[in-house]
Order: sequence, then structure tokens, then C-alpha cells
Amino acid sequence: MWAEDASYPIPSKGIRYLHHRGVAHGRLKSRNCIVDGRFVLKITDHGHGRLLEAQKVLPEPPKAEDQLWTAPELLRDPALERRGTLAGDVFSLGIIMQEVVCRSAPYAMLELTPEEVVQKVRSPPPLCRPFVSMDQAPVECIHLMKQCWAEQPELRPSMDLTFDLFKNINKGRKTNIIDSMLRMLEQYSSNLEDLIRERTEELELEKQKTDRLLTQMLPPSVAEALKTGTPVEPEYFEQVTLYFSDIVGFTTISAMSEPIEVVDLLNDLYTLFDAIIGSHDVYKVETIGDAYMVASGLPQRNGQRHAAEIANMSLDILSAVGTFRMRHMPEVPVRIRIGLHSAHLPL
Repeated sequence: MWAEDASYPIPSKGIRYLHHRGVAHGRLKSRNCIVDGRFVLKITDHGHGRLLEAQKVLPEPPKAEDQLWTAPELLRDPALERRGTLAGDVFSLGIIMQEVVCRSAPYAMLELTPEEVVQKVRSPPPLCRPFVSMDQAPVECIHLMKQCWAEQPELRPSMDLTFDLFKNINKGRKTNIIDSMLRMLEQYSSNLEDLIRERTEELELEKQKTDRLLTQMLPPSVAEALKTGTPVEPEYFEQVTLYFSDIVGFTTISAMSEPIEVVDLLNDLYTLFDAIIGSHDVYKVETIGDAYMVASGLPQRNGQRHAAEIANMSLDILSAVGTFRMRHMPEVPVRIRIGLHSAHLPL
């Protein structure tokens, strides 16, 4: 068994080592090229024919699916096929290159049975060779494969020349499987970092939305205390003014409207109110149905300005409601009732 670093997708380095010692593999095929747990490419089954000859054992005739890598001159001479030749190994290497480039079995694109392929390769014309599209591999690689498939053994390149040509095709780039895995891991890590950054930004946006919603439902001081997990202590406010309003005839309007129309009415009206109270020192407590409740003097104390803030806000709301129209019943005017309550305790 010959082992080599898996820097090349074909076993050119291992076969070159064998040929330098005058040893022909004779049974070279992709099935004999294995990669172990340390990502080392190992070439097996070389010298099998010589071992059988030394023991004077005649092997069984090979099956057609095992002869797809065999050179034509070896198919015509069973004795030569058992021994193998250096040029025959080059032919087999070319077939392995076709498997690597096309990601398919030998001659798969011809849609012939193994028996038909072997018969056509053994008895040309016409020549039977795999077909590789020019867009499947570099031109130099396809040209090298065709040289390895030459009908005449002497026209095939030597393994040294094949090795050098293959290195030139790679242009010095390392194709070590470990390097490829590291590059893939680096790319995965980079993609993961981008994904985490994107998800973090989305999380931050959602957090901001949640914070805005929370501050709309609760006083900022209370919302902050809840987020940090600290207890919310009750407070007593001596000077506060409250605002209450509802829609006049809301029950009748609801009866004459579809549910979604009622929702649109309240949404449009309270959106208008929310825009108005933003310019006053007030805090919206809540909305229930058509009821709208606002307070001034809490949660931030503002001295004795609470009554004036609520009164000015009420006048602005009344002015805006005068021009407000319902989408589904624009001819019906909208009127609201407003009530104020002010508590001022002497200090």
C-alpha cells in the first residue's frame, strides 16, 4: 500500500512513485484510492498480478464494471492485463480524472452498459472515450485527460510529465483537503458572525420596540424598574390633575358600524390625541373603549403647573376634534365629553 498526502484529487504522486521503481499498478481505479482518517490518500492493490504469477495462480476473468479503467491494449491481451503496464496506468489515471471532473462514474455520460463500453474500447473504430464538456474543467485539464486516453500507448504522457502538467494546471495552488476544510470553517465562521450581527441588530430593534411599548403602557420610571428587576415602590402625589373624555353617542355609532370601522375610528382619534399630548407636560394613563385618561403632575412632579397643562391640552383636543371626520361616516360629526379633576393639597 502506497500512501501520499491528499494534496491532489487524483493519485498522480503515488503512481509516479511506483513508476520510478519500475512497478506498474495494473489494477488502478478509483476504488483502489482510499483516504484514511488522517486525510492521507492511499493507493491499494498494486503488485497484485505479480503476486498471483509468483504463486502460479490464474485469477478469475474480471467483470466488465472492473475493466472500465483498463487501457484498450490490455483489454485485447488478458495476460498483459494481468501484469499491467506503465502506459496502462496512465490511461487508468485519465479515467479517474474524468470521474473527479464530472463527479460521475466512468463513461456515465455515454449511457452504455459496462459490457458495451468495454467492447467498444477493445474494438475500435470508432474510438470510445468519455465525453467531458469544456465548461466542466480547465482546458488544460481536459487536454491532459485526452492525452492519457490516447489509443497508442507511446502517445500517452509519462507519469512524470502527467504529474508536472497537473501541477501547472493547479498553478501552484495547494488543494490539501485540510486547507480546504479550514477555508470552509473560516467561511462558515465569517458567515456565522454576519448572521449573529444581523440577528443582534434585529434583536436590538425589537428591544427598542418593546421599550417604546412598555413606556407607553407604564411610566418610564416604573418600566425601567421592571426591566432591571427592582421592586416598584408606591408613591404619593399631592398635586395632580386628571383628564377624562369619551365619545358622545359612541354606543349608537358602534351599532351602526362594522367592528373594523369602530377600530379604525378609535385608532384615528387616539392617534390624534397622542400627537397633541406630546406637546404638553402630561402622561397618558390608559384608554378603555372610548374612554381616554390623562394625568399631569405624575410621574414627574411639576409643581402647580398640572392644572394649566391639562386645561391647555383639553382646549387643543377640542379644537382638533372639531375638524375630525370618521372614515366610514364622514358626514356625522364627532363630539367628545371632557371632565377634569384637580387635587391640590397644601404643603
